[in-house]
Amino acid sequence: MAWREKTAWITLVLMVITYGTYFTLVSGASLSTMSMLKLFGGVTILQVIAAVIATAVLAALSGDEARAKPDERDRAVARRGASIAYFVLIVGVITVGVVMPFRDSGWRLTNAALFALVIAETVRYLTVVVSYRRGWHG
Repeated sequence: MAWREKTAWITLVLMVITYGTYFTLVSGASLSTMSMLKLFGGVTILQVIAAVIATAVLAALSGDEARAKPDERDRAVARRGASIAYFVLIVGVITVGVVMPFRDSGWRLTNAALFALVIAETVRYLTVVVSYRRGWHG
């Protein structure tokens, strides 16, 4: 498995676990603003710390592969992931910014915007993983 595929897997799994937990906890809950901020901040910090530790352990085990610069395929896969995620994000932003304000407000809008960001990033890392798995070269 390529180094960048491994790091994409780490990020993808951690995002699904941490933000999946966050959105499960806030769906239907009526939490105060401070509680929402603490919950989101805690989940985000946990995700970052776990990603740093997992990537550091993986880098220690991988040696030279972790220090290698991305080649053409790595850059093409990253561009493909970002390109697809961009369109997902645009749909989410249009939904949150144009459609939802007519029927929702407050934390519902905020969480919908956060959800759009998380979905876009999930799509980006999923595209990277699938591209490496299927041998996509651009």
